[in-house]
Amino acid sequence: MSFEPTAEQALVRSTAESIAAEYGPAYWREKEAEGAFAADFWDELAEADFHGLLVPEEYGGAGMGLAEMGVAMETLCAEGCGMAGTWYLVLTAGMAALGIREHGADDQQGRYLPDIAAGDRNFSIAITEPEAGTNTLNVATRAEHDGNEYVLNGRKAWITFSDIADNMILVTRTTPRDEVERGTDGISLFVVDMADPGIETSPIPKHAINYSNSCEVVIEDVRVPEENLLGQEGDGWWVLVDMLNPERVGFAAAATGIGELAARSAIEYANDREVFGAPIGTHQAVSFPLTEAYARMETARLMRKKAEWLFDRGEDCAYETNVAKATAVDAGIETVKHAMQAFGGWGYATEYDVERWWREINLTRLAPVTQQMAYNHIAREIGFPRSY
Repeated sequence: MSFEPTAEQALVRSTAESIAAEYGPAYWREKEAEGAFAADFWDELAEADFHGLLVPEEYGGAGMGLAEMGVAMETLCAEGCGMAGTWYLVLTAGMAALGIREHGADDQQGRYLPDIAAGDRNFSIAITEPEAGTNTLNVATRAEHDGNEYVLNGRKAWITFSDIADNMILVTRTTPRDEVERGTDGISLFVVDMADPGIETSPIPKHAINYSNSCEVVIEDVRVPEENLLGQEGDGWWVLVDMLNPERVGFAAAATGIGELAARSAIEYANDREVFGAPIGTHQAVSFPLTEAYARMETARLMRKKAEWLFDRGEDCAYETNVAKATAVDAGIETVKHAMQAFGGWGYATEYDVERWWREINLTRLAPVTQQMAYNHIAREIGFPRSY
């Protein structure tokens, strides 16, 4: 594994820096206040081929890997976009593109991947349910075979982009949990058209990231043809795993990216703001907490890069993605907390943006998997007995 950026990664980074310079903190402050989807930013990402980073060249994509996607997300976040740098890429360009690339039938790849690469198709990923929560094996959304179709019924929660998406990858059970030997059996994924009249979405009021909605989704008697099955019936868990590892990488990139953004802002302020006759940055009570958290972010970045490296080589990376996510989030949250403290009372003011970054980064300890569940996985891998 080399630490020298490839030519492709250097290009992705410079392109992300240019985009972030155009869509900086003031832009996202406005979008957050309006509760408006940033369609022009979405289109700019498409123009830069970022939606197609993981799409093979034969389908109009860039044919790159998760390492390049990690660079794009972290750089966008760090250079001024905050959480939006990951948020607008992780579902469609990350999870959906990978799921269809790796497990989609030829006709599914031909139908969806070119549109994803062009930025013309937006996906939501419907996993979470009100009762199942983090325990995806307990999803209750059903898919029942009826002739050459499946009939879908269920309810999902916290499904981002579902109110504006063209399609949804829906996680269901084709066999109930109590009828399978292993909990991972009997799960099936489907590509669903969001224009179906049997689908209703209702935005959930939330604490931050209001430049896109996360919704409750009700699916009632939605019929899809057999060819909408993604992967094999009953084996959808393994399709989902291939999609979830990159999602953890994306949130790790978001955590260090937002942490970097907040740290830079706080350091600049600490160099300029004078109290008691000296810049506040000269006081170690200000500089040391932020420096310590920043150093922890640097180490978390290394594990994320290892996870990306393993994923792009088709090797198992579940342990590495969980370590990367857990450590990046802990370090990123500490960094933003101390950055906010460096601003003193002004850290609470919207005009300095750090309060928004604080609200945004705190989502990463809850999603795409809670810190507790990430540490559960790590604990099992290093030898502790299973906790669930």
